[in-house]
Amino acid sequence: MTLTFHWFLPTYGRSRDIVGGGHGVPTGTAGGARPATLAYLGQIARTAEQLGFVGALTPTGAWCEDAWLTTAMLVEVTERLKFLVAFRPGVVSPTLAAQMAATFQRQSRGRLLLNVVTGGESHEQRAYGDFLDKDARYARTDEFLHIVRSLWRGETVDFTGEHLRVAGALLTRVPDPTPDIYFGGSSPAAGRVAARHVDAYLTWGEPPDAVAAKIAWVDALAAAEGRSLRHGIRLHVISRDTSEQAWAQAQRLLDGIDPHTVAQVQAGLARSESEGQKRMLALHGGRRDNLEIAPNLWAGMGLVRGGAGTALVGSHTEVADRIEEYHRLGITEFVLSGHPHVEEAYWFGEGVLPILRARGLWEHPAAVTDTRQAGIPFAPVAPVPAGAGG
Repeated sequence: MTLTFHWFLPTYGRSRDIVGGGHGVPTGTAGGARPATLAYLGQIARTAEQLGFVGALTPTGAWCEDAWLTTAMLVEVTERLKFLVAFRPGVVSPTLAAQMAATFQRQSRGRLLLNVVTGGESHEQRAYGDFLDKDARYARTDEFLHIVRSLWRGETVDFTGEHLRVAGALLTRVPDPTPDIYFGGSSPAAGRVAARHVDAYLTWGEPPDAVAAKIAWVDALAAAEGRSLRHGIRLHVISRDTSEQAWAQAQRLLDGIDPHTVAQVQAGLARSESEGQKRMLALHGGRRDNLEIAPNLWAGMGLVRGGAGTALVGSHTEVADRIEEYHRLGITEFVLSGHPHVEEAYWFGEGVLPILRARGLWEHPAAVTDTRQAGIPFAPVAPVPAGAGG
């Protein structure tokens, strides 16, 4: 099976560091804040599309721009790239969400993917008017996805559940194709929802043994429901021509984090209700040493950010080796990001993807319809005529 790669849209802004906006950068040093303007996000999206990424994930939360609106605006500046839109079932009705997805799918010509985020932090959910506890939120997500899936099949839905109720719900036009649903979660309640409803189960970047155990767990739950799932992994990436260069970049990012910030962020994350977040925190324990928790897997990102806290770090060949290792476990989709996102997309696209293509593990999406693009991920469509200067 050909591997699928997605990139990331930092709809909260970006800089050359993990945190901070690059304030006070000396003259003669590259850096500075990059606000999440449509121009900058469009640059990232077009870069990802050109290099051969299939989709781009957006986050969700009060700390970033709205994912639905932002990606809808970016549809017109891209041609093929899909948008993996993160959204929270407790914030919008299932009928409206199903209708929004159907509209997005028609207007984007089939470029919507959905990342369902149940919400692991009660204090954040309450800010949106959601006062259910964690287990109840997963139960509501179960009901929500049942209704949405039924509507997408063209059914008229009458449903009364513990948390949701609709009567005579119907879409006048169903989405074609039906958007794939992506979902992650490490708790027993999350596993049950994944097994019943989702197309692709996502895990954060844990060491291979832990990922293998999680895949086996979810696959067993899905089999009991008579279903099978695809598996994906969410990682950052630092890929360079040599291993030394990659680890030097990781060290530069680490050096840009002050201990006070680490302590402050870790104290906040320690209160998280998310099982996945607890697993991320356990990988580094808040310490700055021994951050290579498995070959080429670095936990430094998790010192100052929630969610995905690990990065693949190494030469292009080493990163390709680790991707192939995860693939042997059953991972077929990789949701990647870097700091900053345009530059790291090129490092990965020019360095790692050609290696994976040579191994028969990856093909540029454009190569399916245009064989002239099959040579290298970013090749021009037509060769430059002999004698053309410039």
